[in-house]
Amino acid sequence: MTRILLVEDFKPYRSLTATLLSHNPDLKVIGEAEDGSEAVAQAQKLKPDLILMDIGLPKLNGLEAARRIRDVLPSAKIVFLTQVADVDVVKVAFNLGARGYIVKQQAETELLTAIAAVLSGKQFVTSGLSGDGFGVQKSTKD
Repeated sequence: MTRILLVEDFKPYRSLTATLLSHNPDLKVIGEAEDGSEAVAQAQKLKPDLILMDIGLPKLNGLEAARRIRDVLPSAKIVFLTQVADVDVVKVAFNLGARGYIVKQQAETELLTAIAAVLSGKQFVTSGLSGDGFGVQKSTKD
């Protein structure tokens, strides 16, 4: 079972994401955080396998939180789930050790696919972005 820390400041979206994850019996949300500082503390305490994290977080943005989490829990796989659809931000995210990047508009159709890819050792970039040079394979639509 994959243990997940869900980091999102907008509670209704956090609940929606938890519900989506609950459809897969191999995934379990073990904790939630609503800001970047709390994410770092929860990651250190709970030691999740996977962290789904927004970028636009209060107190400490998701990119800085990812950097700090990488220092204290290098084994955790970080997947950004965000509204930020900027190629440069995606590059920064992967340089900080992220394994996946999904724009929220694509989450309903891509979240579980992204998680499966990341858990199997691959990287994932949402189909909602254009541009090349991420150093990762982008998702493909059927």
